Order: sequence, then structure tokens, then C-alpha cells
Amino acid sequence: MSNFITKRREPFRFMVWLGIASSVLLFTMLLVTYIVRRTGSGWTDVKLPNVFLVSTLVILLSSFTLNNANQAFRHERFSSYRINMASTLVLGLLFICLQAWGWRQMILAGIGLDNNPAGSFVYIISGIHLLHILIGLIFLGIALVEALRRRLYVDSFVYSVNPPNQLKIRLITLYWHFVDILWIGLFVFLLVHHGLDLELPL
Repeated sequence: MSNFITKRREPFRFMVWLGIASSVLLFTMLLVTYIVRRTGSGWTDVKLPNVFLVSTLVILLSSFTLNNANQAFRHERFSSYRINMASTLVLGLLFICLQAWGWRQMILAGIGLDNNPAGSFVYIISGIHLLHILIGLIFLGIALVEALRRRLYVDSFVYSVNPPNQLKIRLITLYWHFVDILWIGLFVFLLVHHGLDLELPL
């Protein structure tokens, strides 16, 4: 009993899981609202911009590079760790650019926030998800800066065997994989209800 009471707590792990649970609840409410509103008046289905498919492939690739970074971190391949962390960060930024490009395609196709609730939901769902991506990019950027500041093997090794640093990398990875999986679920949901429009203007 005393070991349980004195066991070291990990408040950051709890905060990440709490954030994940809150996000799941938020998007569940959004999707339920979407389904209910879809049966109402004034709803006209709109096609998703084709670039959303490309952005989905990009975010999947970012999970792959982040997984490679974790493997490199655990096996003390610090150069590979830095490269894969940088690649994940770049792919995350590319995802944001592609999503913005998708919004531009929708605007050029005449799909706004106020003329069709179907289009509004696409903007809202993808926009809130982008906020989650931005949070992940901030922490990825912090981890990358810390890695770049420790180019010497000894410095990198000391950093890698520090339990709080190990926990930090694990939590960043957990969160990033979550937002990746979350987008895939949202994209599939929207794809089923809207489909892709391969003729939207660029």
C-alpha cells in the first residue's frame, strides 16, 4: 500500500490522456450533430476536395517517420532520430498547407460557411482537427530543437537515458498518432457522406 501511495506520478501522461478523451468527446458530439442536421432543411451534400486525400496520405507518412524516430532514439541512432523528427515536422506542416489548399478549392467552388450547412461542417471539423495538429507541431518542434542542440553523441546519449525525456518523446508520439488516427476516421466519415470531387478548381 505504501508503495502505491509513494509511487511517482506522471501528471503529463494523465494530461495527454485527458486531452485525448476530451477530443474524442468533442468530435463525437460534432459527428452526432452532423448526422442530426443532415436530415434537416437546407442541406446539400458537397464533394470533398481531392487534395484532402493527398493530405491523408501525408499524415499517414508522418506517423511512419515518427515511429522511425522513436526506434532510432531507443537504439541510440541520434542522427537518424533528428532526421526523422525533422521529416515528421515537415510532413505536419505540409498537411496544414494541403488542408488550406483544400479549403481554397471549396471556396473557389462556391462552398462557403454560410450558404450550405454541409460545407460549414467540413470547414469546422477539419479546422478543429488542424488546431490539434498545430499543438502537436509545437511539441514536435520543441523536441527537434532539443535534439539539434545536442549534436555530440555524449550529449544525445545523456538526454536519451533521462526518464523524463523518454516520457516526453513517448507522449509526443502518442498524441501525434492519435491526431493521425483521428483525421483518418474523420476523413472516412466525410468521404462516405460526401465523396471526392476530382474536378474542383485548383
